[in-house]
Amino acid sequence: MVSHSGLITVIERAARKAGPRLRRDFNEVQHLQVSRKGPADFVSMADKRAEETLVEELRKARPDWGFLLEEGGVIEGDPDKPRWIIDPLDGTSNFLHGIPHFCMSIAVEDPRGAQGKPEITHGYIYQPITDESFWAEKGRGAWLQDQRLRVSARKDMADALIATGIPFLGHGNFAEWSRIFGAVAPEVAGIRRFGSAALDLAWVAAGRFDGFWESKLNAWDIAAGILIVREAGGFVTDFRGQDNALAKGEVLAANDQLHSKLHKLLANSLR
Repeated sequence: MVSHSGLITVIERAARKAGPRLRRDFNEVQHLQVSRKGPADFVSMADKRAEETLVEELRKARPDWGFLLEEGGVIEGDPDKPRWIIDPLDGTSNFLHGIPHFCMSIAVEDPRGAQGKPEITHGYIYQPITDESFWAEKGRGAWLQDQRLRVSARKDMADALIATGIPFLGHGNFAEWSRIFGAVAPEVAGIRRFGSAALDLAWVAAGRFDGFWESKLNAWDIAAGILIVREAGGFVTDFRGQDNALAKGEVLAANDQLHSKLHKLLANSLR
């Protein structure tokens, strides 16, 4: 068994307590109460119950830490202590349509990171249907359960399978996405849109996808995944190649060689 910190144990226990409830709700999705937060933006009782379970369990372990939650917003904690960044159900539309591709995403943000700036130190993405736990600690690698993760070693765009998120009703910049798609699609073996940015990043870390791009994302969508990709040996930037993906909600992730090639395509398409 790979050794990990007590903090990963705390996160895993919380996720595995919330996971069975999500699986049960998924199997009874037709009975869930669903409300609309905005255009094509839904929240179900499953989201809320999962988030409540995670907050309750994590608060027991770290009572003075704050939270940034998709549903519950900001819960203030000790400003000198880390905070949790949580998406209790990334892929809600999949979930509500009976598509078994969704996850919970939990990250730890330390306010006293490198160069005095906040940084993500722990990331955990749990897919309750497949019972897969993707996790990473800063400087200690990325893992799927106890198996070490490495990003794809593919070098040629013609062999690459790239994931993305497609703009939809009320979300995203369709003109920008269309320009990027027009530049990338003719160069690669395939493009996929599966509906969960957190899992897209986890799958880049696992080498299932060779790259990923998407914009207009929230911190809870990508905080854990960014760390997991980087600890798996990948590169994550914004579309301009800067280390600003989390703040901008704009992600380009791949191995070093494909990242460079994808970045050139994106940059040229956005001129």
